[in-house]
Amino acid sequence: MSNEFKLPMAAEGLIPHRLPMRQIDRLVEYHEGEEATVEAVIDAANPLLDGDGQLAEVALVEMLAQAFAAVQGYADRMAGKPVGQGFLVGISKVEIEGTARVGDCLSIRIRPIATVDRFVVVEGEVLLGQQVLAAGKLKLWIPQVEVTPEQA
Repeated sequence: MSNEFKLPMAAEGLIPHRLPMRQIDRLVEYHEGEEATVEAVIDAANPLLDGDGQLAEVALVEMLAQAFAAVQGYADRMAGKPVGQGFLVGISKVEIEGTARVGDCLSIRIRPIATVDRFVVVEGEVLLGQQVLAAGKLKLWIPQVEVTPEQA
């Protein structure tokens, strides 16, 4: 594998999200069609922190979505395509079991469980060490990307 695709890899080049709304930092492990691992360090500048430095629960769900976006962006880059976009269209069976705070280093494990046309269902967990902070399933829509001759 060339250095261009060596992991870990910064999420910034894999997802369309930019600071301050980017909630993940890097793709750590990737196994095509299987589980991937993403890392996030909670920064004091995160706009989803409360006054006590605690991360809002919605940020944990967003981390799951962005983790899959990083996986998809990595697969796009490996296939020689531009990083595409995706849209979160459904959330189910999400359980919030803990909270994250400024300075915490979180692991996000994400894996696809079903694909129908341009829709993907993924399940994953956000962990602080061995503690599961959030777990659930997401449905995402990945639009078809038109590749121009300049991109090919």
